[in-house]
Amino acid sequence: MAPVAPAPMHTDTERCVRAVQSKDARFDGWFFTAVLTTRIYCRPSCPVVPPKVENMTFYPSAAACQQAGFRACKRCRPDTTPGSPEWNARADSVARAMRLIRDGVVDREGVPGLAARLGYSARQIERQLLAELGAGPLALARAQRAQTARLLIETTPLPMAEVAFAAGFSSIRTFNDTVREVFALAPSELRTRAARGVARQTPGAITLRLPFRAPLTPDNLFGHLAATGVPGVEEWRDGSFRRTLSLPYGHGIAELTPQPEHIGCVLRLTDLRDLTIAISRCRWMLDLDADPVAVDDRLRADPLLAPLVDKAPGRRVPRTVDAEEFAVRAVLGQQVSTAAARTHAARLVVAHGQAIDDPTGGLTHLFPTPDRLAELDPQNLALPRSRRTTLTTLVAALADGTLRLGLDSDWDRARAQLMELPGFGPWTVEAIAMRALGDPDAFLPTDLGMRRAAQNLGLPSTPAALTARAAAWRPWRAYAVQYLWATEAHAINHLPA
Repeated sequence: MAPVAPAPMHTDTERCVRAVQSKDARFDGWFFTAVLTTRIYCRPSCPVVPPKVENMTFYPSAAACQQAGFRACKRCRPDTTPGSPEWNARADSVARAMRLIRDGVVDREGVPGLAARLGYSARQIERQLLAELGAGPLALARAQRAQTARLLIETTPLPMAEVAFAAGFSSIRTFNDTVREVFALAPSELRTRAARGVARQTPGAITLRLPFRAPLTPDNLFGHLAATGVPGVEEWRDGSFRRTLSLPYGHGIAELTPQPEHIGCVLRLTDLRDLTIAISRCRWMLDLDADPVAVDDRLRADPLLAPLVDKAPGRRVPRTVDAEEFAVRAVLGQQVSTAAARTHAARLVVAHGQAIDDPTGGLTHLFPTPDRLAELDPQNLALPRSRRTTLTTLVAALADGTLRLGLDSDWDRARAQLMELPGFGPWTVEAIAMRALGDPDAFLPTDLGMRRAAQNLGLPSTPAALTARAAAWRPWRAYAVQYLWATEAHAINHLPA
């Protein structure tokens, strides 16, 4: 069952005031503080002296602040906060809409396209977003465009006209007006202010920092991605995880480096219009919008899990940049070792993936799309016959749209559809739900590593008994899986040397 939406935090004035007065960074992105006297909005952790309580008002989104006539603070830069954890922890229409807006759907397909993906009318989506976020889809997308524009202004030497269109604005005038309205500075002034403290950029690349809520333990996150990486599509090189990205307007390469206070990110894109979606997918893959304090507090309540949480708090769920890709890889990994799964996937990539150039590393291909894989000859797959049937059936369902996996997926419906396919059992379905669909409550009680870890800790090791015990961990069972997996000496639990 999908998590029930709690009362919006911005409506709890007393709690918001406490967070602002203590400059608590854990609540950055949960809500925004607008100051009635200065007409500026801030993140809760803003370093300036907190305003008087009677001058504070609270909004659930930056877009709502902007619509109410407030400008972004120049000190705390509220437009660069991690996203609200709610949109990753819920599966209702508002949360799915927010994930899609963050992925650039409104800019590419408009509000009708967003509504069609969710199965609602445009008016219904508008009403639901206004009720919960104080802003409709166009305003939310506009706020995101402003953030993308600022990033390009401050981190690239691109002419302002190119920045405007790359950020998704339809005209230079709209771009200039929006930047002035949101940041109270002209685009050229933003660039001048940023030039003093910006590190030198790599030619042909965009270098930025991806913020997250502390704590974050990177070993299982990057270790899992590196250990299961498909040769040619993913690699670990010089302390960074690198992978290719299939994007709406072209393709790209992302280079992600764990740092104590942020994730270093270098993006090389064939079309800068893909910047917003590339950032969104990197954040999604690394689960950077999670609320680790809420997760760890719930899991720590179990006395057998508490030592694991205390030892390495802030574990994230390693996800994927493409849900359809992961579903294919999950089938290839059924009942085989990690090394064998990588070999099977690499063969598909070489045979059907689009070749690309990587001037700074060893990446060679994009992972093949379902349309490309639909053309493969099953006889050429070095897989048992039943596995070939499972793979070809999955690919056909993805290619013709019968099965849709992505940010807009209804988790329960996707599970039911997957279970109807031949060769899909609970392990494969829950692995897809956890790593591709992002369900924070996905659970793998039949997984051998899970059962070994549970037994070693004194937890029940049979699937039924372990599931019963795990009811107390909800809605964060996917994170409990990460803590249990991390007890084993496996490559997925360690940063590569």
